[in-house]
Amino acid sequence: MTGPIIRLEGVTKVYRRGSVDVPVLQRLDLEVARGEFLALMGPSGSGKSTILNLVSGIDTPTDGRVIVAGIDLGDLDASALAEFRSRHIGFIFQSYNLIPVLTAYQNVELPLLLTDLTRKERREHVLAAMAVVALTDRLDHYPRQLSGGQEQRVAIARAIVTDPTLFVADEPTGDLDAQSATEVLHLLQRLHTEFGKSIVMVTHDPHAAERADRILHLEKGVLVESVERKRP
Repeated sequence: MTGPIIRLEGVTKVYRRGSVDVPVLQRLDLEVARGEFLALMGPSGSGKSTILNLVSGIDTPTDGRVIVAGIDLGDLDASALAEFRSRHIGFIFQSYNLIPVLTAYQNVELPLLLTDLTRKERREHVLAAMAVVALTDRLDHYPRQLSGGQEQRVAIARAIVTDPTLFVADEPTGDLDAQSATEVLHLLQRLHTEFGKSIVMVTHDPHAAERADRILHLEKGVLVESVERKRP
């Protein structure tokens, strides 16, 4: 499949709070190439996370078109959007969103329970994903038995396990210490360079953003600056 992985055309997003309209994005045009690692930066409320929600089909624009992997999300109903997310989107959040009563293995397996894979096939996928994040020795550990960095790596394994088209990461290092943050960023960069994955990451951390191919700065829902990163 050719063309950009993401294309936003004249996207406006307005939230209504009581009787007040709150504009978040204003006729935003954006293209993200296949295999690109894009970082979104800007102050709180600038529209960064809203973009993630739109491209992952969690939210819909007030106006404009959102096209991901060649699919116009405006053409999909709720059921089709759910299928789109399960097939194409890998979510990585600031809070790891692991289920406390499930082991690391079971947390990673969860998205596969919605597929037609056999139990053996699911196990193969889980073991492969846990190997990528270097946690095959923690399969039977519960979240409370893991460090914050390990929890985030389990969350990344859960995102990897379905082999999604696009990863969306919302402040993935926000709750981590410096060493764990470095490990997680290295892992994201590896997904990008070795596995050719497309990644859109929201971050406030300029050091995290430097891992990306391109940095976009948003201000009050408007793209104000784009920085191309030079790769060695």
